[in-house]
Amino acid sequence: MSQREWIEKDFYKELGVSSNATQDEIKKAYRKLARDLHPDANPGDTKAEERFKTVSEAHAVLSDPAKRKEYDETRRLFAGGGYGRGGGFNPNAAGGFSQDFNIGDIFGGAGGATADSGLGDLFGGLFNRGGQRTTSRPRRGSDVETETTLGFREAAQGVTVPLRMTSPSPCTTCHGSGAKPGTSPRVCPNCNGTGIISRNQGAFGFSEPCDDCRGSGSIIDDPCVDCHGSGIQNRTRTITVRIPPGVSDGQKIRLAGQGEAGLRGAPSGDLYVTVHVSQDKVFGRNGDDLTLVLPVSYSELVLGTTVSVPTLEGRVGVKVPPGTVDGRILRVRGRGVPKRGGAGAGAGDLLVTVKVAVPQKLDDEATEALKRYQEAEKTSGFDPRAGWAGS
Repeated sequence: MSQREWIEKDFYKELGVSSNATQDEIKKAYRKLARDLHPDANPGDTKAEERFKTVSEAHAVLSDPAKRKEYDETRRLFAGGGYGRGGGFNPNAAGGFSQDFNIGDIFGGAGGATADSGLGDLFGGLFNRGGQRTTSRPRRGSDVETETTLGFREAAQGVTVPLRMTSPSPCTTCHGSGAKPGTSPRVCPNCNGTGIISRNQGAFGFSEPCDDCRGSGSIIDDPCVDCHGSGIQNRTRTITVRIPPGVSDGQKIRLAGQGEAGLRGAPSGDLYVTVHVSQDKVFGRNGDDLTLVLPVSYSELVLGTTVSVPTLEGRVGVKVPPGTVDGRILRVRGRGVPKRGGAGAGAGDLLVTVKVAVPQKLDDEATEALKRYQEAEKTSGFDPRAGWAGS
């Protein structure tokens, strides 16, 4: 994106949110627009496709706190009319600078923007520092977001899933160069490959994107017929994604270089896959620990027993000690969710909560046996409510 585009585009308006919108509001607005404008939902609609790209571009800036801060500061700095659509700058305009103001204090790095902040790169193209010429860097592709839903056990154990998606990708004909196969782009003679041209206005030196090469630094005499010189095609592709074991609901998986293609062979953006995990009928999860509720009978709690319970890797026997109280949690070590960090990191535990199951109906024999036990219990002196509620 050129400096002028950065300043003039209203990304908040593109997403339909206010400038003080929260990150959640921005994300929600983008998801709705992306779903409505996605090429898969609007086949052959070029207007929807262009709008989808614009919305994705706006989200790429506003969803990144650092980029959003730079964007807001840049637009706020030039909101007073200091930067006009004609590309000039009037130091005497409202919000402009006084004659003794040193532009290098803000843009030169000393006490101003750092080299890594992005502001230096942005303003370096607007104001030519000391006559230095900088080479235009290829524009990296935007990041792309998508979602997938996994079963509970797939998420816990890890799985490889194919994702079918439509997004801008490197042209398969010219391999992203934008030039017809057998030819190559040539260095722009107007800017000598820098992508910018410089001019002076008063005390300031200004740099603007070169009109001949549109800031790319190169000219394509014979464009690729399939991508029309952009080096990018909007195509449907299938990506195989390895979801690591132990992924949790809402977690994002980053795939470097699998996002939108860069312009004319520039690096591609990244793909972020948000994982949604469905619930399981048996298992629950608490961090790296698996949880389940084990139904048992009253006699099993009193007398003790060993019960076979499921795990992610088969079944194991869990010993219920005699006299176990209802609701007790029994721990089976190392039978939980694999911990992040590889096979050597181990796994969490399986937490088994015993829950007595009360029969809803008994036959005559069982009823008589239970009555005899009830009498024997009273004779033994057992009182389940002894000491309870002041009794």
